[in-house]
Amino acid sequence: MLKLIVIVSVFVAACAQMLLKKGASIKYKSFIRQYLNVWVIGGYGILLVSLLVNIFAMSRGVMAKEVSIIESMSYLFVPVLSFLFFKEKLTRKRVGAVCLIIMGIIVFFV
Repeated sequence: MLKLIVIVSVFVAACAQMLLKKGASIKYKSFIRQYLNVWVIGGYGILLVSLLVNIFAMSRGVMAKEVSIIESMSYLFVPVLSFLFFKEKLTRKRVGAVCLIIMGIIVFFV
């Protein structure tokens, strides 16, 4: 159950990266406004929540090596979310790399 919480935390962090990209793609007149807008602040806020969830899971017994392996699932979540929200291309090379990462996760936990 705790490992599932870590997976959700990784997905939440991937969503936060989408907010950061959205914030970075908007051009503002001032330097400060470029980095202090609702998208960027929201993205970092969500990353903080993801961090706190990881700390909670590790304090309840999930090992750090397991968390780091589970966090590699972000290499699956980020390209898929980027494709859905920003229409970024999913090349064969990227899909193959994601498949290798997923196989590595499966090998680690089986």
